Amino acid sequence: MKKQKLLIGLGLIILLVSGCGVAKLENGEEVVVKTKNGTITADNLYQELKSKYAINVLIDLIDTSILNDLYPKADIKAVVDSQVNYYKQQLGDEFESYIQTYLGINTESELHDYLGLQYQRELAKNDYLKKIITDEEINTYYEKKAVGDYYVSHILIAPEESEYMSDEDYQIAEEKAFNSAKDIIKKLDAKEDFSTLAKEYSTDQGSAVNGGVIGWVNKNDANYSEAFRLGAYDLKKGEYSKEPVKSEFGYHIIIVTDIKEKASLEDSKESIINYIVQEKSQEEVDYITKALIDLRKEYKLNIQDSELKKAYDQYIKSLN
Repeated sequence: MKKQKLLIGLGLIILLVSGCGVAKLENGEEVVVKTKNGTITADNLYQELKSKYAINVLIDLIDTSILNDLYPKADIKAVVDSQVNYYKQQLGDEFESYIQTYLGINTESELHDYLGLQYQRELAKNDYLKKIITDEEINTYYEKKAVGDYYVSHILIAPEESEYMSDEDYQIAEEKAFNSAKDIIKKLDAKEDFSTLAKEYSTDQGSAVNGGVIGWVNKNDANYSEAFRLGAYDLKKGEYSKEPVKSEFGYHIIIVTDIKEKASLEDSKESIINYIVQEKSQEEVDYITKALIDLRKEYKLNIQDSELKKAYDQYIKSLN
């Protein structure tokens, strides 16, 4: 690895180009600091950084090179842009100070790079898991867990929260939301229209405009809250929740309007693989690290610098 790349990777502003006002010693070494006791050269600084921080920077650079090849930035741009925009919307005027303080990131461009790398690593993990899933796992999952999809709509009543509310105030807000959900169930019992009530009362604005429609949901799909999925699968076609279903988002009233039969193994295979990936992702095993080690071997990683190679080997050994 070139010294210049390491220093830039650490975000240091060091001019390593001659003719740009950087002093040099007689042997050609570039001076970055002078004191009455002597000088600190770029090489001194590089060696110090190399011993303390290089392995983390090196791994990021290696992974960025590999993952940009597998998952080009252009292909993930929309996802990363959405993540950055979420930060900006949630943090407002605190955006810059937050990413600097908690993420160690100075600019929006750096945030794009940081989030992009994290997302690429997640994609690599998913592809790794898909590669190691066996036919036996797929068949077992199909026999024991696979079920048909449910077509569901919901009305969500979320407690009204504020940043500095006390536990007591939060309890009051929870109780108010629960009672509101119970009142809506009474309206449904009185034959009021579910879609109309969703548009009027649901705090999930994304589905409320469509009368609360979520669409096809599977009991095994971890993209939805577990409480929500189990609440839906407690119902038969045409039934709605007789008690509010509590999740981390608030209280749901769910209605099931259609149910599909369990699909064949052949037709279910891709979905089952994705569900198994979701399940494995919840395990304590660090599959991201395993995936990246596997990829580095596939890309024939060969660290030329003996000190950095030793540090990398020690890092890998520490993971076992």
